[in-house]
Amino acid sequence: MTSTRSPYLRFGLLIAAAAFLLDQVTKWIVIVPLSLEPKRVIEITSFFNLTWAENCGISLSMFSDCNDTTRWTLVAVTALVAAAVAFWMTREKARGDVIALAMILGGALGNIVDRVRHGYVVDFADLHFGDFRPFLIFNVADACITIGVLLLVARALLLGEKAPKAGEQPAADQRGV
Repeated sequence: MTSTRSPYLRFGLLIAAAAFLLDQVTKWIVIVPLSLEPKRVIEITSFFNLTWAENCGISLSMFSDCNDTTRWTLVAVTALVAAAVAFWMTREKARGDVIALAMILGGALGNIVDRVRHGYVVDFADLHFGDFRPFLIFNVADACITIGVLLLVARALLLGEKAPKAGEQPAADQRGV
């Protein structure tokens, strides 16, 4: 009988905790010592600013009404997604996928804490090239979620299992690298 528990679960939980803590620490820095909210913008370089943004919704300003119904619905939906990701992480055998899932989990938890604490997600990272902004204003949690999803997609596309030919036995999972 084989174990269904991921051999990389502890490692994944450490990465998720690190992503969560980094997100919360950076948000604390922009809120408390830097007092970004009243300043609104702090220019760091010609292509990167710290810009205060209160995100009541999700990506691309969807569900952006700042009301209690939206707030608690997004907390519940994000918590369900985080729970599903955590469950998947407990079963995943490929280290790379566990890392990606851990980044998604840590980021999701960071944004859940913001919604519960503030009623919105604190965004502040503003990457721009002149007036061109390749991303919306984001935070560390958003970056972790995005990188985690991109890693999962890339690994699925590049390392996906090939269907066995007729009469062949399926190959063992080689993605654990």
